[in-house]
Amino acid sequence: MSHEQTKQEILAAFQSRHATKAFDPSKKITPADFAFILETARLSPSSFGYEPWNMLVIQNEALREELRTVSWGAQGQLPTASHYVIFLARTGAQMQPDGPHVTHMMDALGLSDEAKQGRTTRYGLFLEEDFKIGNNEKAMEDWSAKQAYIALGNMMSTAAQIGIDSCPIEGFDQEAIEKILVDHDLLDRTVFTVPVMVAFGYRADEPKRAKQRRDLDEIVTFVE
Repeated sequence: MSHEQTKQEILAAFQSRHATKAFDPSKKITPADFAFILETARLSPSSFGYEPWNMLVIQNEALREELRTVSWGAQGQLPTASHYVIFLARTGAQMQPDGPHVTHMMDALGLSDEAKQGRTTRYGLFLEEDFKIGNNEKAMEDWSAKQAYIALGNMMSTAAQIGIDSCPIEGFDQEAIEKILVDHDLLDRTVFTVPVMVAFGYRADEPKRAKQRRDLDEIVTFVE
């Protein structure tokens, strides 16, 4: 396949992708295809390489129905999606320079003590001086969520390129969703928060209108 053909296929997938409100429940994503989608999330970039997200894949129908009662934006998706993913983002305490997750990730890098100290110092300055979020728990949670959205976007884009539909979902009561997950021993609120969910499957119907996006010249400014 030529470079131009590859570009056209990718653009066609982006053009076809839409926020699917209801899926065909009789069509299921194969384990191999879903593993492929998950792998693109795993390989996604994150700030400092700290990967401050986990995912829950909710396939239990009773739990999905429970989640649906507090998810106004997923009324059609929760009962019909082939696979339903809840993103978990690390809390501020987890993401502090001496926090459990950052310490774990630093150890995984296999750095020398000197290199660890330099990286820790730079990261602390980033939190405190560059983005000024280090002392704000909510801001730190939101920063973790920003990293999760990179993985989310890659998953949806990948799915579209292999003919699988998706829908990102923020239409839910965050506190209520988290309580349900806590009650089912699926969430430790001191470790994670729930910033976004996403449904995957095969569309039940074609979208009622063509994709509408702003023109490039309205959103892009070249500075030369």
